[in-house]
Amino acid sequence: MKVLKFGGTSCGTTESIQAVLGIIKGKQAKGEKIAAVFSAMGGVTNQLLKAGDLASTGDTSYFDIVKGIEDRHFTVVRALIDVKAQSKVFANIRTIINELEDLLKGVSLIREISARTSDLIVSFGERLSTTLIYEILHAQGVDCQFLDARKVVRTDAHFGMAAVNFEVTNRQIQTYFAKTKSLQLITGFIGSTEKGETTTLGRGGSDYTGSIFGAALNAEEIEIWTDVDGMMTADPRKVKNAFTIPTITYAEAMELTHFGAKVIYPPSLQPAFAKNIPIRVLNTFNTDFIGTVVNRTAEPSEYIITGISSIDNLALVNLQGSGMIGVAGVSAKLFTVLAKHKISVILISQASSEHSICFAIEPSASASVKALLEEEFKAEIAEGDVEGIEIQENLSVIAVVGEGMRRHTGVSGKLFSVLGKNGINIVATAQGSSELNISVVIEKKDISKALNVIHDSFFFSQAKTLNLFLVGTGLIGKALLEQLKGQENYLSKYKALKVNLVGVMNSKKMLIDAKGISMENWEEERDSKGKTAEIWAFVEEAKRLNLPNSVFADCTANKEIHNYYLGLFEANISVVTPNKVANSGRYEDYALLHRTALKKGVKFLYETNVGAGLPVINTLQGLIASGDRFEKIEGVLSGTLSYIFNNFKAGVKFADIVREAKVKGYTEPDPREDLSGMDVARKILILGREIGLRLEPEDVEIFKLLPENCEKAPTVEDFFKELEVSNSYFEAMVNEAEAKGEVLRFIATLENNKITIGVRSIGKTHPFYMMDGADNVISFTTKRYHDRPLVIKGPGAGAEVTASGVFADIVAIGSYLA
Repeated sequence: MKVLKFGGTSCGTTESIQAVLGIIKGKQAKGEKIAAVFSAMGGVTNQLLKAGDLASTGDTSYFDIVKGIEDRHFTVVRALIDVKAQSKVFANIRTIINELEDLLKGVSLIREISARTSDLIVSFGERLSTTLIYEILHAQGVDCQFLDARKVVRTDAHFGMAAVNFEVTNRQIQTYFAKTKSLQLITGFIGSTEKGETTTLGRGGSDYTGSIFGAALNAEEIEIWTDVDGMMTADPRKVKNAFTIPTITYAEAMELTHFGAKVIYPPSLQPAFAKNIPIRVLNTFNTDFIGTVVNRTAEPSEYIITGISSIDNLALVNLQGSGMIGVAGVSAKLFTVLAKHKISVILISQASSEHSICFAIEPSASASVKALLEEEFKAEIAEGDVEGIEIQENLSVIAVVGEGMRRHTGVSGKLFSVLGKNGINIVATAQGSSELNISVVIEKKDISKALNVIHDSFFFSQAKTLNLFLVGTGLIGKALLEQLKGQENYLSKYKALKVNLVGVMNSKKMLIDAKGISMENWEEERDSKGKTAEIWAFVEEAKRLNLPNSVFADCTANKEIHNYYLGLFEANISVVTPNKVANSGRYEDYALLHRTALKKGVKFLYETNVGAGLPVINTLQGLIASGDRFEKIEGVLSGTLSYIFNNFKAGVKFADIVREAKVKGYTEPDPREDLSGMDVARKILILGREIGLRLEPEDVEIFKLLPENCEKAPTVEDFFKELEVSNSYFEAMVNEAEAKGEVLRFIATLENNKITIGVRSIGKTHPFYMMDGADNVISFTTKRYHDRPLVIKGPGAGAEVTASGVFADIVAIGSYLA
């Protein structure tokens, strides 16, 4: 014998009922002996409760609700029963509807609804759905009987959540089934008292009915048919990577269902547990899937935990005071008064000092609990032994559940670490001595983020997802996305990292999609679905989404975007950027950004601020971290100026070399921006700050390269004319250098806490003598690298190499993910 239970979604529509009929007839065709329990059509129970409330206020719109319920059932009759047999079925259903209307009319007349009357009203949901399915199967020639569970399920008179008298109920079920061989179609959710009064078994009670009948009949298995593929590792509506748990123990299932996993109603496990009857959770709409088996023991799993569950909305009550320390009976007094007033406690946590006790409750009970406890501890509060009753709302609880935690160390550490790395504050925590459940209370706004990072950490510990928001899709940004797309398989296979592009913005359009934006078609998606670009709105949406492991990539030269970095850090979003503005402005602002990033546990990476894709800042930071000390830093830090002076020789006009550099795209539209040395100044300033110097932009001394007439030329065209006029000035510089066997280089120098920048003539022994193209070169003279400086040399400009540096920073952040 198997007992099948079909939920509200399985009984909700013509199509779903057809699926149910197929399951039942399929099992009969295989010769299986079954009984089936049915919930009300999806949503009907809530509609009936609403109708009762309306009737109790005299609002006659309850008739519309009842009419809607009738229409839903009649629609199925018209679709699944032959026209010739429909009138009899309509009459039977109409008889039940008339009884419901009469009941509601009585409630309307007396303007009052009791718990007993409410139970009777909601019982019509299961009575209607089960009658409907009975009529369809009967019309199709199936030997079946309608069984009103009130005939056999005996309960006490605790209306709304009645307790079952199992001794009487088991005997009556066994006696009833012994007298019939027909397929029994049973109303879920309801029972009756000794007086014949209708009771309900609590919300979700149809599961309980299935378990009651299964246990009474010593069924080989109880099947719970629902709309998901079994019990999941997490709520798939919140965690897209959630997957079905093949086998799970009763204890694990009880923990998960207590903390919000609604696939199985918690009490339904108890009768099955007592009889060691397996419960299989199956999908009505995917009948080939094996589902989840709940049993006393489960098959070995490769994972430490079994599942994650949550209650989205709760309040935390805190009772604290120095007078509680060492005083016996405080807890007993506290929980006695809560039990007396039927206040359910979800979670309890107490400090070992006994200074405080906190517990979680439904938010709807907050006000009454506060009043109760203030009255109960009135004397203690007056004496100062108890400081008061504090209630914190807008909280959620997450439960990490699994038998495997008993055999592994470090589970709590891993849980707290992954939450901490994502800026999720733990308000309270509790762990049972069984080591089966670790529960954490967090702010409600972080629930989705927390569930996802915990799930990825425990179930996909080798695979990490990084959510990327990209601003700037010019040469660098576009090259970055091409590189990410091209290396997608490599990152997955060798770095266990997936970069999920969730936001992209240029100067005109922006698009944010938490589900991800295609790396292939990001331009089309941005332009077709995007909104008008506004950086503040883009940043606010990134913060509002609160996605785990978020990174903001600023691939612009914008001088204002850095003002949003601080807010991003506060929202636990890391920042990667080649934009030098944030690190080269006021020292106070620079220090605040770095302090905040460190405090919030996020990354601020900017390798490409100096040397594009060259490993300059990482190398510098590594030397400092290992205890080395810097004596001198020198650098040719501008690819533009490097190209110009690598090609400026005697007999060649300086103006021609600058013009050539502009044609090749090495310079800004106005080459004076490069020749001013300001970009070099920002870079050497950043390096100085990185080694711990408190430097301001005005501390950088720049020896001007250009004569005043060139600087003040009104247009770029005029500038080139003035360069021609000043040719002798530049010619004298290069001739003097070559006469000494030296070359000219535009060098930034940091030595003795001072920064100087300008053109220098250097000889063959200098590490910058041999250069070509637009290379950057940086030399570090340190205590370790004193006699022979550490030299880093290579391309220091260009979209591809800069993008590769940004790419490397993003991958580096991936390595920090929990």
